[in-house]
Amino acid sequence: MEKIWLKSYRKDVPAEIRLEEITLSEALARSASQFPNNPALLFQGTTVTFKQLDEMVSRFANSLISLGLQSGDRVATLLPNLVQMVVAIYGTVRAGGIVVTNNPLYTDRELEHQFNDSGSKFLVSLDLFMPRMIALRKKTGITRIISCHIRDYLPAPFNHLPTLIERGMHLETPVSENVFEFTDLVKEGVSTTYVHRCQWNDTACLLYTGGTTGLSKGVQLTHKNLSSNVQQTNAWFPDFEPGNETVIGCLPFFHSFGMTSSMNCAIFYGWGDVLIPKPEPQIILEAIQKYRVSFISAVPTMYNGMINYPDLKNFDLTSLKGCFSGGAPLPMETINKFEQLTGKQICEGYGLTESSPTTHVNPYGAKTKPGTIGLPFSNTDVKLVDVNDFDKEITTPRTPGELCVKGPQVMSGYINRPDETAMTLRDGWLLTGDIAVFDEEGYFSIVDRKKDMIISGGYNIYPRDVDEVLFSHPKVLEACAIGIPDEYSGERVKAFVVLKPGEYATESEIVDYCKQNLAKYKVPKYVEFIESLPKSAIGKILRKELRLIELKNKSGGSEL
Repeated sequence: MEKIWLKSYRKDVPAEIRLEEITLSEALARSASQFPNNPALLFQGTTVTFKQLDEMVSRFANSLISLGLQSGDRVATLLPNLVQMVVAIYGTVRAGGIVVTNNPLYTDRELEHQFNDSGSKFLVSLDLFMPRMIALRKKTGITRIISCHIRDYLPAPFNHLPTLIERGMHLETPVSENVFEFTDLVKEGVSTTYVHRCQWNDTACLLYTGGTTGLSKGVQLTHKNLSSNVQQTNAWFPDFEPGNETVIGCLPFFHSFGMTSSMNCAIFYGWGDVLIPKPEPQIILEAIQKYRVSFISAVPTMYNGMINYPDLKNFDLTSLKGCFSGGAPLPMETINKFEQLTGKQICEGYGLTESSPTTHVNPYGAKTKPGTIGLPFSNTDVKLVDVNDFDKEITTPRTPGELCVKGPQVMSGYINRPDETAMTLRDGWLLTGDIAVFDEEGYFSIVDRKKDMIISGGYNIYPRDVDEVLFSHPKVLEACAIGIPDEYSGERVKAFVVLKPGEYATESEIVDYCKQNLAKYKVPKYVEFIESLPKSAIGKILRKELRLIELKNKSGGSEL
């Protein structure tokens, strides 16, 4: 496919950039050398400089090695955006390990699978989860657990405020074998610099995403993948200056979007990073104003929350230079209202965990097309293929096809999933499973999903995960989950349930059961009991038919 999108690039953004082969660990060391006294992390009144962060990372890395970590060992994290999360990620890769980020909202059932599938031997966890994790450890290969407290990096006297105890933020670590305090490891570890144990093509992280079997699968991202995507992002925003920007870390670092755009970009270029463990509109707005934030990456629900915040006009947002949105479609109303209220341009983009994550973004400081995902990044090739024939390429504008991408940010594969890797990676191309079109200027738009993924509030929800839990309810005969439109979250989960003969259940009973077995954002918002589910001739439940029925009901029964 001809790269017609290049003609729409901002003039100072190159089609190809010369990628520097620098690992995450080396990037931090360089920033610490270039900007030693610059704020690296800003958290609730505490400032950690790049020199301090680099030393903390080295100490943590050496402590992991002293505890027995070998090159390639997996270190799982179960943390929100705290100082410890950044140190744990960079310390692990500096020690030659592989980071396995896990969502703190996940249930023990989901975490057990990910710990075992990844082969995690270490776990760095928030104190709030420690009793559960110590109990869960015996079902996994985890041998050592490291406990973190929110109070650890709060300035005195706030680190001992009674309110923190009341909110469950001042918990003591249970006494158990091979359980350690994070601060002890950082304090006792050797701070001397040594040769970095990770290489450009080594796996840096395992990030989990949904699988066709209903079990999440681990995406293997190398230092090359993550480093390249940071460099591609930086090239897209040429006005941003090394050592002279401040990012707001409101996206979770355990997610690829937050890891790259809200953490790694800041580390690589010496920018300050304001850590937001719980992103709420007021907290985000206050942080932008207080720290003079110049760059924000967020999902549409965060932008919606800000523009609908009653006191938005009382906040000074003039420091913002760049606003990046991804994770879910950005409504036109949100784009227009945000620019009307703040005067700031939102650049909507697109990506997947499998691509570190970004492949497309609307041009910064140039022509944007609301409703599109913009243009392919530098060093990224794109093509559309027939949904049923990978070898049949689509070259006509506005003709739908499956979006395929190729570039240095594309994963090496799924861990323990050779069959799924083979289906997703073909001849170097990543098959996204999303149906897209492009226009005459090279702007791409997502028009449908080949996969059945539900996107709610920026989180990816795979209906099969919900289906499995619904099927396990003793009163349920059959069930199927779909995503239905929601103004605030983009989509919400709706479950269609067929009960066993003679059984009776309420909506709340089904929802409560799901709450016990699913992360909060995956729990169905709506439950509808029906007599039977639509099926194909071979008995396969037709999720698409349920979506059509739902749309017809919402439109008053008229033909679509």
